[in-house]
Amino acid sequence: MGYRVVIGDDESIIRMDLSEMLEEAGYTVVGEAADGVEALELVRKEKPDIVLLDIKMPRLDGIHAAKMIGHEQIAPVLLLTAYSQQDVVNKAKDSGVLGYLVKPISPVNLFPAIEIAIAQFKRQQEVAQQLNEMNEKMEVRKAVERAKGYLMDLYHISEDEAYHRLQQYSMKNRRSLKDVAEAVISSAEKLKRQKNNNTYENKAKSIDFFTFRR
Repeated sequence: MGYRVVIGDDESIIRMDLSEMLEEAGYTVVGEAADGVEALELVRKEKPDIVLLDIKMPRLDGIHAAKMIGHEQIAPVLLLTAYSQQDVVNKAKDSGVLGYLVKPISPVNLFPAIEIAIAQFKRQQEVAQQLNEMNEKMEVRKAVERAKGYLMDLYHISEDEAYHRLQQYSMKNRRSLKDVAEAVISSAEKLKRQKNNNTYENKAKSIDFFTFRR
């Protein structure tokens, strides 16, 4: 198991009981905090696998601390409370936490909740990574399409030839296709703004970036 845990609770006896419970089960408690601000600092420093936060703490309550931890995507959070009112449950849901436990906490409830929260957090990260990769691919495609258009206009070449030139320059200079496309776009737009004395095409041919060949 070996998960690293940060505990945030203003009651020292609760922190001690949780710590003993976790350590006996093979977890490593990397930090304990008596208030929300201290808990947040510990989480940012230690980057644990799971965070246990009491809802009611001084300086910064568990719900707001959980929101900040979730926003920074540091670790999954389980909220602990002595209350089970619906409004508290709703606030917990809105904070983005991945679990909610009512005190007194028992191993029977705690350990499955930890496992589920960690698994859900990992899944969320995987989905976020997939979305980022999809967005990056879309940005690359847009940049390449624009760059191809400029090269086709400048040199009166086909779309395939324009794409080939982008690939050739990318491999030759060990630069990503996106970097090459953005450089083409930047140079071409600069040329268009400066076309006062010479034609757009003649100025383009004077720029070394555009002169690579097959």
